[in-house]
Formats: sequence, structure tokens, C-alpha cells
Amino acid sequence: MDLKTKLYQMFILGTEGDGYIQALEKGLGGMIFFTKDIQSKDQFKNLVSDVKSKALIPPFLSIDQEGGRVERTENIHNGKKYLSAKYAYEKGEDFLRNQTKEIALELKSYGLNLNFAPCIDVNTNPNNPIIGERAFSSNPDEVIKCEKIVSQTYRENGIIPCAKHFPGHGDANADSHLTLPEINLPLEEMEKTHIKPFASCAKTIEMIMVAHLHCTCFEKDIIPTSLSKNAISYLRNKLGFGGVIISDDMIMAGATHVALQHKLCQNLSNHSNSLAQKFATCEMGIRAGLNMFIYRNSTPETINIIETIAQKALTDKELQEKIEYSFEKINNLKSKFELINLLV
Repeated sequence: MDLKTKLYQMFILGTEGDGYIQALEKGLGGMIFFTKDIQSKDQFKNLVSDVKSKALIPPFLSIDQEGGRVERTENIHNGKKYLSAKYAYEKGEDFLRNQTKEIALELKSYGLNLNFAPCIDVNTNPNNPIIGERAFSSNPDEVIKCEKIVSQTYRENGIIPCAKHFPGHGDANADSHLTLPEINLPLEEMEKTHIKPFASCAKTIEMIMVAHLHCTCFEKDIIPTSLSKNAISYLRNKLGFGGVIISDDMIMAGATHVALQHKLCQNLSNHSNSLAQKFATCEMGIRAGLNMFIYRNSTPETINIIETIAQKALTDKELQEKIEYSFEKINNLKSKFELINLLV
């Protein structure tokens, strides 16, 4: 398999823009589906089946289906069907386990294989605008207990779980969809509370999503943890996580914010060029140690980012090594869940 195909494996794209069709034929790693993609059971099953038929390599077929505020199947159910993490856990462990199984079986019935859940943020800030009821608890030990229940239930029912949002979004006072939140807590305090659930599951969870947060315990400069060598190295080396590290959606303002301010872009010949800035951000993520990226669209601009990196990697040994390493992680996970036989 050539390097470009392996690079395409590092991306999960949405349907907006229709570039995903060409990308699937080039080895795209996966697809993510949103509410707008899901109008009815039959329609969605047909969409997923069509994606599978076009894929050069069996893809991750993913969704954000936490329940409550983050639930993508509401058009099918004429509203929300599942409780958010907080309220599901308040009904007891058996309820949480049963609801998770119901979610898993529904996703499986559509042909999906990856859910970006559980959300294991510890919601310590009551004014947090983005987490709130998405968190199981404000107590890290309770969150750890819930993570074990939810992740194992997904595994048992053929859905890959993904713990999010490392190193913990629970103390944020802003929405990373709209800006880059800052968390100004010392590492020791982060470890006692927000990182604790990730440390607990690091040896068992298959995938971890890294947040677009500026955590000053990892970076003094304005760099989100999703693009931070220090944060990702901590996850790999200190916590011992051996699975796939994936970004949150790279279209979010928390990710694009850095492209406008980081010194990396000072070296670009055209600072105002949106593609150049977004390319620089994505390249920075690869060099920092991200294995996969989510882009909620598949516009020509997003496809061009991948193609530009592929071209640069031809003569860049570090990029080549990062792509090979990431492909190995992705390949191992797909093989574990029998999406593919091991590829070379």
C-alpha cells in the first residue's frame, strides 16, 4: 500500500461537499454522519451501504450518539429517544447499561461500527456551556465507573467506543465549537480530577478523542491540546495509551483559531490563504502525534488538505514516519473489530 493511501486512512470525513466519494476510492479511513444525513431508517441504511460499496478499504462508519443533547437519530425517532449521560446514570447502572446496549444495537442495525462515546469529562464547572449533562458526574470516580460500563457494553455489541475529550473539557467556560477555551489549572489538579478517567481507561479503551482546549499545564503558547506534542506525548508515554488518538472536528473554531495565531503560519508565504492555514494546522497535528482527524465536511478544500500533505510527505521523512505509525494503529484497531484483515 502506498503512503498516500495510508494518509487517507487517517481521515474521517462528513458528507457535506460530496468529496467523500472520491476520497473513499482513494482509501479514506472513515465517515461521520450527522442529523442531516439521517432522515429515515431505510434511507440511512442505504447511505451507509453506498459508502461501504465505494470504499477501497473498509471504513470506520461513525456517529456522535451520546443520548440527550447529542443524538443524531432524532429524525427517525421524531425527537430525542435516549437520555443524556447524567440522567441515564442517575437512573442506575442497570439503566445505563441497558440504554447503551440499545444504542449499540441500533447503530449496528444501520451498519455503523464506531460511536464517539462515552464522554468522560468531569463536569466541575456548573457554567460549562458545552458539557453539562453530557458528563456522567462531577466526581471522577463516578465517571470512571460509568466509562467501564459504557465502553464494555459497546464492545460486546460490536461498536468501537471512543473516550472523549482528553485531557478533560469539564472545567471549560467556553464552547470549543465557537472559540478556543482556556483551562488554567496546574497539571497536578488536572490529574486528580479531569485526567483521572483517561488514566483509568488508557490501557483498555480503543480510541481517545483529544479536545480543542488551551490547557496551560501543557502549553504556554496558544496551542490546543489536539495539536500539542506535550499533551499527546503525555497521553502516550505517561498514561501508556496504545490505541488510536483522534482529533475533535477540525472545522471547529477551537482548531482553526490556532491557524491564525500560531507562529507556524508566520512562515507561510500567504498568511491570508485559508487552505494554507488549515493545511498548516493539520500538518502540525500529524507532527504532534495525532493518528486520525475528523472533518465534518468533504469539500474540495478539505480534500486539498489531504492531497497537499501527501505531496509534502514524499520528501519529508518525519511525516512519512508519522503516517506509517498512524496507519499501524488504525490497521490494528480495524483488525481487532474484524473490519479488515491486517493490511500492509
